[in-house]
Amino acid sequence: MSYRKKFLKIICLLVAIATITLTIPSTAASANEDFLYLGGFPAGFMLNTTTVEVIGMCDVVTDGGICSPAREAGIKTGDIIDRINGEEVNASTDINNILSKDYKKYEVDVLRGGNNLKIEINPAQDASTGSKKLGVLVKDSISGIGTVTYIDGTNKKFASLGHPVSDASNKIIEINGGTVFGSLIYDVKKGVRGTPGELRGAFENGVVIGNAKVNCACGVFGDLSKNFSYSNLLKIAKADVNDVQIGSAYIYTTIYGKDTDKYKISIIKVDKSNSENRNFVIRIDDERLISATGGIVQGMSGSPIVQNGKLIGAVTHVFINDPTRGYGIAIGNMTSSY
Repeated sequence: MSYRKKFLKIICLLVAIATITLTIPSTAASANEDFLYLGGFPAGFMLNTTTVEVIGMCDVVTDGGICSPAREAGIKTGDIIDRINGEEVNASTDINNILSKDYKKYEVDVLRGGNNLKIEINPAQDASTGSKKLGVLVKDSISGIGTVTYIDGTNKKFASLGHPVSDASNKIIEINGGTVFGSLIYDVKKGVRGTPGELRGAFENGVVIGNAKVNCACGVFGDLSKNFSYSNLLKIAKADVNDVQIGSAYIYTTIYGKDTDKYKISIIKVDKSNSENRNFVIRIDDERLISATGGIVQGMSGSPIVQNGKLIGAVTHVFINDPTRGYGIAIGNMTSSY
C-alpha cells in the first residue's frame, strides 16, 4: 500500500471517530429523558388553596361582652369568603390585613351554593388584642396522604396521585403552592365491598419531598426539594400506552412505615384514549395485599404500575363494589402534565 493510500485511510478513520464522538452525547441525552425514578412511597400533602372557607363560628370577647359578628350577620359554615370591601381574599391572612384598615363599614362577598351574596358585617374589637374580628373559623389549605409516582431526575420534578385533588362537587381545587412531606403509614382501614379502605399516615417532620406547583386532572406535580435524595430509587424506562398488554403487571406501594414493596396485579382492560384518564382497569392478584388492605384503598393513589420492566402508569381509583379492582392512568398523560 502506498503512503498516499495509508494517509487517506488514516484521514477516513479519524473522520469516522470524530463522527461517532459527536453523535454519542445527543443519543445519551435522549435516552436519559426516557428514564424516571420509580416512586411508590407515601407522601403527606399540605396544599394552599386560593379560597377561604368558613368551617365554624366563634365568639369574640369585647369590653362590652361576648358577640359573634359573623353569626349575627348571617354568614354560614361552608361559605367561601371571596372579598371584603372589594378586596380579594385568597388566604386567611388577607382577612386580618383588610380588617386592620380604617374602613367605616364592611361588606363581605361570599359564595354559597353557587350564588354570590353581599353581607354587611360589623367586626368586633377583641378586648385582649385590640384588633377587629369577624368571629369565624376558616381554612385556606387542605391536607392528606397519597403516593409519589415518579421523580424526574433530569428536571428535578416529582409527580403523584394520578388524579386531581377535588372538592365535594368533584371540581378540581385550584392551589397556590404547597408542601409535600415524607410520610409514615401507621395503620390501614381495610376496604370492603361498598366501603373504601384507607391508608392512615403521619407527616415526617423535617422531611420535605418538594413544593407543590400544579393540581390538575393527572395529579399533583411540583419541584423536588434540593435536600431530598432519590439515588436509592429504581431507575426505570417509560412505556407508551400502545405497548401495554392485557396480562400480568405489578404495582409498587407502601402499606406500612415507608418501605415500598411490589404486588402482583393484572391489566384486564386498556382504554388509551379515555377522556377521564382511566386508561387501565386493573385487578389486584397478590394475596398479601388483599389480606392486608382488601385491595386498593385511599392513599394508594399514585402507586406506580410496572409491566415488563417499564413504568406504564399509576393507580388512581378503586371500584366501590369491588376493592380488588380499580383504574389506572397512562404514564404519558402524567409526564406531559408538568
